[in-house]
Amino acid sequence: MTSKEGSASNSRLATIRVGTSGYSFADWVGNFYPHYTPQGKMLDYYVTRFPTVEINSTYYRVPHPAVMRNLARKAPDAFDLMVKVPQSFTHRRSDFESDIARFIESIQPLAASGKLAGCLAQFPYSFRQSPAALAHVIRCREAVAPHQLFVEYRHASWSRRDILQRMASEKLGYVSVDEPELPGLMDRELHATIDTAYVRMHGRNAAGWWASGEERYNYLYSEDELDDLRKRIDRIRNKVSQIYVYFNNCYDGKAAANALSFMRRLETGS
Repeated sequence: MTSKEGSASNSRLATIRVGTSGYSFADWVGNFYPHYTPQGKMLDYYVTRFPTVEINSTYYRVPHPAVMRNLARKAPDAFDLMVKVPQSFTHRRSDFESDIARFIESIQPLAASGKLAGCLAQFPYSFRQSPAALAHVIRCREAVAPHQLFVEYRHASWSRRDILQRMASEKLGYVSVDEPELPGLMDRELHATIDTAYVRMHGRNAAGWWASGEERYNYLYSEDELDDLRKRIDRIRNKVSQIYVYFNNCYDGKAAANALSFMRRLETGS
């Protein structure tokens, strides 16, 4: 399944919004950010290069709404943000109800500004497909409603047509992933279960994938690999209205380098 179930082809091609998974990284200074860029000025520079970003810090701690209000204030009108849900939703799961109210309050300033693209739920490799697991995913969607929830699975047990069909019926956004071809991991096929497609580029560092720390994301996509991504996106571009592509190979600024290169490739059509 490479498009939303029952969706007719759109007469216009989807818009493609490219960004990175996070923006506040010290090792991007000198690689992406100009030398001596302080952390407080990183977003100011980032928004001049990209139209969107994933906010991943919310996975670790739900920030005060003032933090999100400041992000909304700094971001231009055409910019939007995808916000990752807390780890209590996706990893601990037994206590996720305790964070719902605080998380919704936190993202409200982004929603009010019109700059909230949606919420990302990234589940771990240990989260295997089962009726109970899918029921939890649906509870997470209900928890963030009316905001759109996009779901990333890491274990291959979720790579099933009936799961895609169920997600479409539940209006759950599906996150397609690009990662190493290792046993048990998701495939690289692009799917969309709603009118917005979502792609996360994790890198293909097979040797370091199961390593701890940042080594997993120490990977620079080649031009041929970016060209293959563009071709795969072209195959679904007339079946959805918009496509988000986020590069998560953040080690040493490689995500920003690949994202910029991919945007140029989209602009030139080559």
